[in-house]
Amino acid sequence: MLLPLLHQCGRSLLKVGAVATVQTSCYSANMSKRVAVVLSGCGVYDGSEIHEASAVLVHLSRGGASVKMFAPNVEQMHVVDHSKGQPTEEKRNVLVESARLARGDIQDLAQLNASDHDAIILPGGFGAAKNLCTWAVQGKDCTVNHQVKTALEAFHGAGKPIGLCCISPVLAAKVFPGCEVTVGVENDDKYPDTTGTAAAINQLGCKHVSKSVGESHVDAKNKLVTTCAFMCQAPIHQVYDGIGVMVQDVLKLA
Repeated sequence: MLLPLLHQCGRSLLKVGAVATVQTSCYSANMSKRVAVVLSGCGVYDGSEIHEASAVLVHLSRGGASVKMFAPNVEQMHVVDHSKGQPTEEKRNVLVESARLARGDIQDLAQLNASDHDAIILPGGFGAAKNLCTWAVQGKDCTVNHQVKTALEAFHGAGKPIGLCCISPVLAAKVFPGCEVTVGVENDDKYPDTTGTAAAINQLGCKHVSKSVGESHVDAKNKLVTTCAFMCQAPIHQVYDGIGVMVQDVLKLA
């Protein structure tokens, strides 16, 4: 009695395994867009904003893209105790900290080659303004990390889309004069930091376009796709959805 039952169960398991294999194969076959994601650490106050990075990865996965993550192998500007919002005396490395978000699967930004990818996306967080450039302390007069600048110019020169969210669009404003980006809606209490940032972007000779948290702005000429994310005081699901719109627009251009 038991032997036939075991055989039947075995056949069922084989069928389930076969279906899983087919589904995996189909999913792999659809992973046509290769996207590089550049992180800036781990944690909103001194690195990548974790929810933004996660949202980017989830929406890329849902869009059938294959992803490789990168970060510059440099020391963080500083380390912030997130429970107090205050800097500490610690020293941390951007690549090592970014590896936390990447579950260890990350490469030195120096190894990024635009020819191996169809698009690049940079989540926000203060790390983008502290570790990828010096906007946090110098504003429009900031300098951009050499490897970050080189990567952005390589994708732009190849006509490949660049996605940026939260504060990271300032990188595009600094590297690509005359481009169009959004960091939210100007003169709106829900976007407390947008107006000042937008003014600095405009002073760089670029154009700031007001867009709500659920929208992205596409600069078709430069293939830049931006969304404000946590520049808006919005529920996390709205930030998540807005990043999804940005990711979808990037994949459409890729």
